[in-house]
Amino acid sequence: MLTGRNNPRSRRTRQAVLAAAVTGALTLTACGGGSSAGDDGDVALRFSWWGSDERHAMTQELIDMFEEENPGITIEGEFTGWDDYWDRLATNVAGRNTPDVMQHEARYVREYADRGALADLGEFLGDTIDTDQLDESVASAGEIDGSTYAIPTGINAYTLVVDNDLFAEAGVEVPDDETWTWDDLISTAVEVSENTPNNVFGIQNFGFVDAHFEVFARQRGESMFTPEGDLGFSDETLAEWWNLIVDSRDQGAEPRPSLTVETQAGGIDQSLLATNRGAAGFWWTNEFPTLVSNSGHDLDMLRFPGESENPGMFLKPAMFWSVSSQSEHPEEAAKFVDFLLNSPEAAELQLSDRGLPVNVELREQVVADLEPADQLAADFLEEITPDLSEPPALPPQGAGEIQTIMQQLTEQVLFDQISVDQAVERFKSEVSAAVG
Repeated sequence: MLTGRNNPRSRRTRQAVLAAAVTGALTLTACGGGSSAGDDGDVALRFSWWGSDERHAMTQELIDMFEEENPGITIEGEFTGWDDYWDRLATNVAGRNTPDVMQHEARYVREYADRGALADLGEFLGDTIDTDQLDESVASAGEIDGSTYAIPTGINAYTLVVDNDLFAEAGVEVPDDETWTWDDLISTAVEVSENTPNNVFGIQNFGFVDAHFEVFARQRGESMFTPEGDLGFSDETLAEWWNLIVDSRDQGAEPRPSLTVETQAGGIDQSLLATNRGAAGFWWTNEFPTLVSNSGHDLDMLRFPGESENPGMFLKPAMFWSVSSQSEHPEEAAKFVDFLLNSPEAAELQLSDRGLPVNVELREQVVADLEPADQLAADFLEEITPDLSEPPALPPQGAGEIQTIMQQLTEQVLFDQISVDQAVERFKSEVSAAVG
């Protein structure tokens, strides 16, 4: 049932390409890097990103804007969807053909940094790259052992989205998110399921996203990984989390397993919230506008259950900017990163597409220009930020495999193919193997 980004064969191929080729390639000189200089001295950079057609068009406008402001520097854009991005990047890095500037994701930063593919941006910070206005809570999230290999594009948070219209239809009160527990979540979702028409459910299954377990573990003083890259959670915590999912299934808070898997495969557009078939689901704050647009209902965001006891929610860098260690023009590449981070015009164009701007001054500037759903997300983030815990450290090499492992095991638990205890043992074993 796993396709696209969740294809384990694709994951293994990508990791094999990196492991087998990139180390040898990067020990050679950087003469094969992604940038070039013409006979007239102009600098040409390559810039890669993933995203929707709308992001592609907007990013090309950013490139045009930068080129107009910086005569002598041209940028060639390379873009694709998420499904193909990491396979292509792994191949490019291994072939010493890495783009000068890359859009990056937290679970892969250490993988590429440890293999020598990313430049240490430290020499550019405070000079070429202005860091004065970057959000201190996440500005250093791309650091590894004191070196900066990535800088966040913006912020978001994993949260619970609820459908106020379906809660009202069910005659169920939306819980107080400052005091509620995990048991309250399940019981409330069951009540919604029981008081709405067939095929409308209280909540969408939450076992397919590793960020959910990260919050759950952090509420118990644990984490997916320690800062050193070791497993940071207990068997008891993971078992408790999967048992919640089993309870949700058994009590009818969520759909039957076959519909759950089908819904998960459909992505955000086919989610229960987006299609008016569910009253709640866990999503990133930057996904909230899409849910509002697709559903046509009155949606809102809540804190995770259990936050009142020990906060586990955190601000996450929505994405990162990185520069290739092979770039022949790192100064110009850093200048482009500074533009993406600190240009008021760039912020007005990007708005919240790559998360609310990491530049706090520009964040305040663009909020008034956001669509109503984006403004709600911005207000929610501002409200909860004082209560959030520190962002987790960058995960170790191989962390890109975790979500696939979690999805496969959650599916097997839902269909009673394995027990929760078996899932716990297999998860620990497979994740340990993935991260080496």
